[in-house]
Amino acid sequence: MKSRLLGVLTLLSLIFSFDALHAQLNFNGGPGLVYVQSAWTLERGHLTAGGQTRFFGENADYTDSRPLTVWNVSGRVNINYGMGKHFELAVTPIIYQDLNRPSGKVSSPDDLVISVKVGSFNSPGSSLTYGFTLGTRLPLGEVHNVPFEPYASDNVSWGLGGLLSYTTDPLYPEAATSVHFNLGYWNHNDVGVDLVQGGSIGTEPSTMSQELLYGIGVKVPKDALDFSVELYGNAFLQRPPEAAYSRENYLYLTPAVAYKPWKWMTFQLGLDIRMASGQDETLYAPDSNGVNRTLPNSQSNYPTWRLHFGSSFSLLPTSIYHMSERDLLMQKAQSRRELFEQIIREQDETESAEAELERIRAERIRAEKELERLRRVLEGEPDEDSGDNEN
Repeated sequence: MKSRLLGVLTLLSLIFSFDALHAQLNFNGGPGLVYVQSAWTLERGHLTAGGQTRFFGENADYTDSRPLTVWNVSGRVNINYGMGKHFELAVTPIIYQDLNRPSGKVSSPDDLVISVKVGSFNSPGSSLTYGFTLGTRLPLGEVHNVPFEPYASDNVSWGLGGLLSYTTDPLYPEAATSVHFNLGYWNHNDVGVDLVQGGSIGTEPSTMSQELLYGIGVKVPKDALDFSVELYGNAFLQRPPEAAYSRENYLYLTPAVAYKPWKWMTFQLGLDIRMASGQDETLYAPDSNGVNRTLPNSQSNYPTWRLHFGSSFSLLPTSIYHMSERDLLMQKAQSRRELFEQIIREQDETESAEAELERIRAERIRAEKELERLRRVLEGEPDEDSGDNEN
């Protein structure tokens, strides 16, 4: 029964192996949470692949009373490769993107996101790890002004971000409770780009749309399950043009759980809950009756909720499929040999320093006794310690 259930989950993960939150910091499926990245990189030679999907839906009407069911479905696949001790490459093709229009048109395939993480920097034995990311989005999709999706332009955009991770166990950080923080910048490079909206041409940006991206998350690993919660959002430094559907700031809370049936496979389920968003500021194209549209039943350009499903598979090294728990533990210990040796050296140095401190303390006590004896001799008092000093 268990194998059958896992087979169904695997099939679903391959069918729905998508996600397309272009403006968040984690463009990949590497170490981290649903949206917030960790500062840790994949080990050298490790290759992972997986995918994620995210969807939202509700019945609604446009202002001209045409019934419409809005399905906000998007998806991506993730390919991550550890290039070295501190470098990780991520290639993320967006496979499917609903355009959320009455025509029912979709964009498939959509854009391509490429990013490099430079991380896993810390001191031996330290609980803090830091790094940064550099990423770019190539506009391969047909449409880039999509309702209920973060703003994206029809030009090559780019961004960078800082990563900070804290773990309660620096020797085995992946198996311990950890906290992760991201802060980044994204430039949409959209000056002069036309925004198509409802069959009409929208306004062209005269200045580049730019935003800050932030996120913080906590992860609590257990035997077969990982529990996490994260808070992430954005703040526009320069808002997109008035014709853009998504030009307001947003804030989401995402509780999630990950199931690990095997050491090389993970399934993930999360729920995005909108905590805050600005009022709708989009200037909509008029409908066939000349009435300005609004988004269906919306006080904002972002969904109130979204369901997230994802999966991740380890492809390299292939030895991971045959390794026992003991072998895996020995491999982890071997990879941390340098750290263990550093901790032992520091402990030896600390013990040596403590011994030296004890010797200095004893010498000080002896010197104080000698001074007291000399004072008594000078003042003509009996030398009570003379017997002790003769020994």
